[in-house]
This record gives sequence, structure tokens and C-alpha cells, in this order.
Amino acid sequence: MFEQLPLAVQLRDDATFDNFFLFDEAVSDRRLVVKQLRGQLSQQPSQQQDSPQGEWYIYLYGPTGMGKSHLLQAACHQSDTLGLASLYLPLQELVDYSPQDLFEGLEQLELVCLDDIQCVLGKKQWEQALFNLFNRLAENKTRLLVSGDCAIRELPIKLPDLQSRLSWGSVYKLSAIGDEQQLAVFQFRAEKRGLAVNDEVAQYIYHRCQRDMDALVDVLDKLDSASLKEQRRLTVPFVKLVLQW
Repeated sequence: MFEQLPLAVQLRDDATFDNFFLFDEAVSDRRLVVKQLRGQLSQQPSQQQDSPQGEWYIYLYGPTGMGKSHLLQAACHQSDTLGLASLYLPLQELVDYSPQDLFEGLEQLELVCLDDIQCVLGKKQWEQALFNLFNRLAENKTRLLVSGDCAIRELPIKLPDLQSRLSWGSVYKLSAIGDEQQLAVFQFRAEKRGLAVNDEVAQYIYHRCQRDMDALVDVLDKLDSASLKEQRRLTVPFVKLVLQW
């Protein structure tokens, strides 16, 4: 299947659980989510419940840019380290594919991650394919991790049986974080790359960039590459030059 349907999908090298900033106990939902995702991967299929309900399937939702894609890719990275075969599918980028072809044989894997499921819902062909995939994964006890931008009951699902299947598993929400917390995440991710971003530079970037973590990480990619190439530290003038602000 993978040879017949090559996908231009790559995991971000820095999208790991260790690179997911947890804040303090005041933002406990992030800690809980990471704990549960790690637990899903460490649990052997033979230890999972015989009923469909169980940690083999997790639904994760929250606002755009809060780290859902990061966590799904982190799960795949951890799967690799555990010797488990996995696949990450960003559905927003794959809407034009045939879902039947896309999902063929996925039950042979040990983890399937479906990102941004809301992007393909409301389409009869996609919903039927998702329903069939869900049944195959459940039968084979393939771990399933799904993300969406809202609670399951609010998803634009037309197929009642799919609504029922998506409600089987454990559900976790990533709450929105404020400006100060997003700045902390940005500086944390920069530090993990070996980049020093002081408060002045961080504030300058944040107030001129689209305010979600996906956009901030894209900016960080550009600055990291330019800093390495030019052998320069990140200052406001250098950021202006690189980003043409």
C-alpha cells in the first residue's frame, strides 16, 4: 500500500514529547494528555480491554495551534523508538486523495494517527471510509489517535454510525493558552534548538506573527536556518532582515 500510494508526509524532527512544553500545574491538561498518550503506546495490545472502549483509541481536541499535530507526531516518534509501526496522516492536506486507497492496510500497523479529522467530515465517501477503518482497527486492536478542533458532539458528522464509533474512546481537551504562555512555549522550543531568544526578541516576533504555535514554529524554522547559515545570534535587527519585517 505504501509503495502504491506514496505520501509527501514527514514528521517534524522536533515534534517529540520532550519538546512539548508543559507549563506548571496550573495548566494541568497538557500534562494529563502527554501522560495518557505515553500510556497508550506503552500498553501492549494483549493488555487492552476486550471491549471496543479503552485506551487503544484516544480523541484529542482543542483550538488550532495548541499543539495537537505536535502530539500526534510525537506519538509516532515514540512508536519508532519502541519498534512499533505507525503512520501520521494530516487529513487537511490529504482531502483530495481517495480515502479507500489512503486507509488500505492500515490495520496492519500498530499506531494510526489521524490529524484534523474535521477537514474530511460531511463527505459521504470519507465518512464511510473512516467508519470501515475504525472497525478494522478495533478488530485488530491497532492503536488509534485522532485529533479535531472541537468536541465529538460538535463535529459535522452525517453518518450516525461514525458518530457512535468516534465516541467509543477516551477524550482529552487541550485548552487555549494565553499570550504569555505562548511566548514561553516559543522560547522553550528555541532553547531546545540551541537558540537563545531573549524577551525583547520574543516580544518583537510575537507581536508581528500570526498568534498560534504552528505559525511561530514556522518562523522559528526560518530563524534557526538563517542563524546557522550566517553564524549570527538572534537580535531584533537580524530578525527584521531574515523575515523582511
